[in-house]
Amino acid sequence: MANLLNIENLTKSYGVRMLFSDITFGVDQGDKIGIVARNGTGKTTLLRIIAGQETPDSGKVTFRNDLRIEYLPQEPQFKAGSTVFEAALDNEGDPAAKAVAEYRAALASDNEDEIHRTYRHVEQLNAWDYEDRLKQLITRMRLDEGAITDNLSGGQRKRLALVRLVMSEPEFIMLDEPTNHLDIATIEWLEAYLRRSRATLMMVTHDRYFLDRVCGKILELDHQSAFMIEGNYDMYLRRRAERIEAMDAELARVRNTLRKEQEWMSRQPQARAGKAKFRIDAFYDLRERSKKTWQEKNIRLENSSSRIGSKIFEAENVCKRFGDKVILDNFTYTFARGEKLGIVGPNGVGKSTFIKLLQGLVPLDSGKWDLGETLRFGYYSQDGISFDRNKRVIDAVTELAEDIELKEGIHLSPMQYLQRFLFEPADQQKYIHTLSGGERCRLHLATVLMRQPNFLILDEPTNDLDIITLGILEEYLCDFKGCVIVISHDRYFLDNIADHLFVMEGNGVIKDFPGNYSDYRAYLDSVKSEKEKAEKSAKPQKQEKPRSESQSKRLTFKERREFEQLEGEIEELTAEKKELEEFFASGASASPDDFKTKNQRYNEINELLDEKEMRWLELSEKE
Repeated sequence: MANLLNIENLTKSYGVRMLFSDITFGVDQGDKIGIVARNGTGKTTLLRIIAGQETPDSGKVTFRNDLRIEYLPQEPQFKAGSTVFEAALDNEGDPAAKAVAEYRAALASDNEDEIHRTYRHVEQLNAWDYEDRLKQLITRMRLDEGAITDNLSGGQRKRLALVRLVMSEPEFIMLDEPTNHLDIATIEWLEAYLRRSRATLMMVTHDRYFLDRVCGKILELDHQSAFMIEGNYDMYLRRRAERIEAMDAELARVRNTLRKEQEWMSRQPQARAGKAKFRIDAFYDLRERSKKTWQEKNIRLENSSSRIGSKIFEAENVCKRFGDKVILDNFTYTFARGEKLGIVGPNGVGKSTFIKLLQGLVPLDSGKWDLGETLRFGYYSQDGISFDRNKRVIDAVTELAEDIELKEGIHLSPMQYLQRFLFEPADQQKYIHTLSGGERCRLHLATVLMRQPNFLILDEPTNDLDIITLGILEEYLCDFKGCVIVISHDRYFLDNIADHLFVMEGNGVIKDFPGNYSDYRAYLDSVKSEKEKAEKSAKPQKQEKPRSESQSKRLTFKERREFEQLEGEIEELTAEKKELEEFFASGASASPDDFKTKNQRYNEINELLDEKEMRWLELSEKE
């Protein structure tokens, strides 16, 4: 595989805070790399440096010449006042988009010379069908091409940015949290697109299903270094555990050596006067190395919800609409103790409005909620914390409570409590407006849980949280004794938390599905399959064609030989693929080169199977 990108000795810091130091790695054509790390360790900064939007302190970023590159940031920006269609065409890196935009502008200006010039340019690029394809993709993304981009929601802006990216047909793609603000249907579409694409990919994501199904390599930023791992997320966890174990062993060896050298250094000066200076220097080097630790701090979530009574929450004939848009239509439901509910549905269907109605934050049109006396809501809003952004972290929390009670009568001060959410004393003095996205999420979560709620409502809690923190939150919610409602586009998170789903289909229709998201997805696939079978059997049978015509569609001798060979080849490739999957799943040790070779072969097998199975289907229709 050809090398497309080289990173050499890259270093970046902000003041005294070092993100990464002297990291070096390469990216080959066809690589699909997921970047994982804790919040604040430089994932987004690394992508921005590679994309040329930020400058490193030192080091080099070298791309292959004439490479078509696209970068999708977390928050895409568009020209103020532009329409969706204009914004989709506004892409300097896409010659076809630029040519079509210039031609449209020339037509609007009625300048004959410009019309002829831009016409020739479009023709040279063979871009006449570009506009049609663009309109089809805008429709596929459920966007209005005439809508003004200033008024778009976060999900609509992200979908528009994806339209622009897909139309430019890049060879190298960089994505920063691409699944944030997208509904599950769009995530699955993007997942399928990236898996089919031959483009090289680097992306930051916390969505573990998305990561596993798209990426074949994982790049971890940890302790200011970069580590490249072949395989999926489970393989990454195993390799990471092995690396930390080896580093801990090395640290133990260093500390043992340091004890011996400390004895030597503690002797009277005359006893070591003739010793080499390098040994003294080595002692100080050992002392610095011994201070390192590979043990990481994690947030600590205490399961300390208040008592919840037998009566939880009842909805009776609840109705809500905004003009012609129906959110709830005679909705009736009784929540049970310990219930864990996931809510899914397309963007704009009213999921967030539903939970605001439930808490009384938005008034009902008719119907009523009947709440239990012991009910205490804890609401994590996707809109984030509502503190004064000019306050310090510690001051904002102290205003809520000067004494925080946990389970079994444990009392903490605001400073002690914030340390459980990885806010060290220095961090607690930060102003809220200076916090990163991950820090704001942790602070928001801390303020929700400090009230000891027994009915948790979480609206998109996975945005901006790193994978490690998400795992801790999942464990907390699984053990939570009260009720949980969670809106999330993270399918892995939903699978781990939800006992059942509310599927909001629009126009006030809510279906209660008994299972997690993977169960629901399997159900949809089976319904689709049954529908296709029914439609196929309902079609009138074609009359048998005359023999002379049908004979021309039968397999030739050469095609029959090819058909038989394909069956054997597909069987062999499938067996080889299974062996490789078993090897990856086994966690067997192997050299990096061996892993790379096996991973490349696995990708080749998938491509060969696609080609051969498609040809087999074509020939089987003539059988």
